[in-house]
Amino acid sequence: MYPTDEILVLKRDAFPPELLELPDPPEQLWLRGAPLPVSLKRLAVVGSRALSPYGRQACESLIAGLAGYPIVIISGLALGADACAHKAALAAGLPAIAVPGSGLGDRALYPRANYALAGEILAAGGTLLSEHEPAHKARAYDFPSRNRIMVGLADAVLVIEAGPKSGTLITARLASEYNRELLFIPHRIGDAHGFGAHLFLRMGAALATEPKHLLEALRITPDEPAGPKEAPELEGIEKQVWELLAEPKTRDELLRAGSVAGTPHSASGLLTALIALELRGLVCEQFGAWRRT
Repeated sequence: MYPTDEILVLKRDAFPPELLELPDPPEQLWLRGAPLPVSLKRLAVVGSRALSPYGRQACESLIAGLAGYPIVIISGLALGADACAHKAALAAGLPAIAVPGSGLGDRALYPRANYALAGEILAAGGTLLSEHEPAHKARAYDFPSRNRIMVGLADAVLVIEAGPKSGTLITARLASEYNRELLFIPHRIGDAHGFGAHLFLRMGAALATEPKHLLEALRITPDEPAGPKEAPELEGIEKQVWELLAEPKTRDELLRAGSVAGTPHSASGLLTALIALELRGLVCEQFGAWRRT
């Protein structure tokens, strides 16, 4: 059913050296699909299974910004953040490594809801990886165990969302213990999805608000911009809003900035201008702020 049905066994002498640094490396691994890449930087992406719309937008936006760079995205094939990361990687043309908590056989692969996604990963030249025999059915305690493999493989770990009781907190702790770069996206104060981010940011984790932050964590020099874009031909309030968006701003910040600049405008007029600029592909809203594209 899959483009690649063969499942290979990797012994420790064939492991990436990073895995052998773990205090409890697996005895062997089963691999389905492409060999593990050795020349690419590896970014593990983890987060809540109950991914919020904000978390989904952040995941998609950050990974989309990595297109064209020598990076492979690692996640666990689970619902929510894992699936979002895999799909975003495929959309960006990046290879993906999925590490499910189950075996890699067609009947065992878990979760069944992402069975087709696993096939898409293989079809795109990606890899499925597990420490369990192909017919192994996933059990609850298999998931924390597989997280150490994801983190062990990674050069950096990006956490999208992690609530107070989220298993993602285990993964974040492992990243710290294994000396991997650990990054979190920002959240609003009081947002339960941001519990893990606020906790680990206080402990020294890095903040990721744009793809450049991920590239820095992976020790990749971002491409230099081709040069400033020519300013579009705009008039009236659309021109004023465009000029105010030299730096990203929320709608309220735009209203205040317009008043300070001596060009106050109504909320309805501002919204109309933003929609007009968005339809022309000149601006977009990301992480609650409007910015030029």
